[in-house]
Amino acid sequence: MPKSRVTERNRNPREMPSRVEIPDKRYFRIGEVSALVETKPYVLRYWETEFPMLKPGKSPTGHRLYRREDVEIVLDIKSLLYEQGFTIEGARKHLAERPNGGGAKLASAPAMLDGAPLRAIQREIEAILTMLSRQC
Repeated sequence: MPKSRVTERNRNPREMPSRVEIPDKRYFRIGEVSALVETKPYVLRYWETEFPMLKPGKSPTGHRLYRREDVEIVLDIKSLLYEQGFTIEGARKHLAERPNGGGAKLASAPAMLDGAPLRAIQREIEAILTMLSRQC
């Protein structure tokens, strides 16, 4: 009986390593992300419609440009869906509830600027403005 070969086509996504080495680049095109994550570009485009936190930018020519953070989110999505067995909706909720996922970054920023640190920064700026006004 011939041995079966594991090819790109019949490889089980659940058997793939959960973490990959992301090259030290600023932007990645969809083909590069697709190769890193070992999934098809149409899957990435579909995930963009289902996961609001995944928003790659566009180049002047209209190509998708993924940042490192976007690639990490894609890897998290793949892990949740293929390795941990989440549904699309469950993975979306899970990512949105994480402290570093979804809109949590924007929601926590005003809280960090509230109170004493903000007043200290304001005093420093006022002192700098005073010094500059004396020199002019």
